[in-house]
Amino acid sequence: MRIRTTAALTTFLVAGLTPLTLPGAAASAAPAKHGDDFNGDGYRDYAYSSFSARDGGGVTVVFGTAAGPGSTEQRITQASPGVPGADEADDMFGEVRAAADFDGDGYGDLAVGATGENGSRGADEGAVTILWGSASGLSKGTTLPNKSPGRYNQMGKDLATGDFNGDGKQDLAVINESMTYVYRGPLKRSGTTGTVTKLDKTAFSATALISGKVNGDKKTDLAIIGDVVNPEMIASDAWFIKGGASALTPGKTLRLESEAGNGGSTDRGGDGVIADFDKDGYGDIAIGTSLYSRHKGRVSVWYGSAGGPSRSTRLTQATSGVTGSPENDDEFGSSISAGDTNGDGYADLAVGARGEEIDGHDYAGGVHVFKGRATGLSGAGSQWFARNTPGVPGPLTSDDQFGALVRLRDTEGDGTADLYVNGADSARLPGSPTGITTSGARKYDAAPISSFLQ
Repeated sequence: MRIRTTAALTTFLVAGLTPLTLPGAAASAAPAKHGDDFNGDGYRDYAYSSFSARDGGGVTVVFGTAAGPGSTEQRITQASPGVPGADEADDMFGEVRAAADFDGDGYGDLAVGATGENGSRGADEGAVTILWGSASGLSKGTTLPNKSPGRYNQMGKDLATGDFNGDGKQDLAVINESMTYVYRGPLKRSGTTGTVTKLDKTAFSATALISGKVNGDKKTDLAIIGDVVNPEMIASDAWFIKGGASALTPGKTLRLESEAGNGGSTDRGGDGVIADFDKDGYGDIAIGTSLYSRHKGRVSVWYGSAGGPSRSTRLTQATSGVTGSPENDDEFGSSISAGDTNGDGYADLAVGARGEEIDGHDYAGGVHVFKGRATGLSGAGSQWFARNTPGVPGPLTSDDQFGALVRLRDTEGDGTADLYVNGADSARLPGSPTGITTSGARKYDAAPISSFLQ
C-alpha cells in the first residue's frame, strides 16, 4: 500500500515525540494482517507527514481502534533515537510513505521517503528509511541501499509495496532518478535485501507507482505512471509490469493524456488505485489525470484480465449520468480512492474534483462516487457531494478545494466504506446499503485524510 501527498495537504503538526507506551497485544510470528498495523493490536494505524518551517519533516502516527483513529499519537523524525540521518531543513522526510510488514515479524513497518536528503553525490539525492513496527509502535530505522545515487535523483519520490514474486514476503518498489527499483523482501534491519530489479524504458520518466493484483494470480503487479516527452508532444502513460516468481515482466502501456509541446514536463500523471470494480476476480487500474484538457480532468479505467490489463474506458464530467459538465480547471480526478460503499461486493470509486466552481465560488470543489457493477464503472447511479449538498457539513466557500484528497475506508467494520474528504474542514460521509449518505455526516478531525493509505 502506498500514499503520496504534499506538505500543502498536511499542515498538521504534533510537537515532540509522544512516549511509546501503547496498549497492544503481542504480535505473533505470522506476518501482520494489515501492513499499517504498527503496534500489532489488529487495528490499522494512520501515518501522515508533519512539517514545520524549520525542520526536515517527520511522520506522525495516530493509532487505530475498533472505531477508527484513536487518541494516542507518536511522532518520529530523523532526530528520533535509532533513526538514521539528521533532521535537516528541506529533507522532506515523510512526504511519501508506504506500509507493509517487511520483516514478517507480525508488526507493520513504514517506508519513508526523504526526497530532499543530500548525499555524497550532492543535493536532493534522496533516501528511503524503513521505520520498524513493534508492540510500542514505530521505533528505530534502517536506510535502504541507494542503487542510483546522484544529485537531484530524489530517491523515494514514490513508493509501492506488494509481494511481486509470490514468495510470501513483502517487497518495495521505489522511484529513483525517474526509474523504478524493486527491492525483494524480506527487508532486514541490517540493511540487506533480496535482489533488486531496475525497471526503465526509453523516453519514459517514472513519476508515480500503483501496486495490486491485476491478472488474478497470487503475485502483486505494478503500474508505473510516467512522463513521455519529445519535441512534438508531452504526455503521460501508465506502464504495466507483471509480477513473477523469477522476474518482473514489462507489459503494455496506456496513454493517459497528451498535448502538443516542445519542452520538458514533470508529474503529468495522477492519483491511482487498483480494485475489482466489476467483481470478475481481476484487479482494475484506475488513474485520475486532473490536468487533462486544460485541467478539465478525467479518469482512465484499465480493466484486468487473466492476461493483464485489457479494455479501457474513460470517465469525465461529460459521461452520461454524471452531475455537472467538464469545465477548465475543474480538475476532475485530482484524487481517487476505491472501496465498497454499499456492501454489495463490488468496489466503488470516489473521484475528487477540487477545482469545481459552485454558485460563483471558485475552487469550491466536490466529489463524485461511481458504483461498481458487473459491467464496470459508468455514470449510471453515480453520486455527487459538495458543501451545498444537504447534510454535508461545512460552508460553501471559494478555495475550499473539497475533494483535493478523498479516501474510501471502512473504519468501523460495518461492511460499508465511508467517504473521507479533506477541505477547509474535513468531512466523513457514511456508507450504507444504498451507498454514501449524508445521514450521520459530520466534520472529521480524528486524523488527517492524508494518513489513510489506499
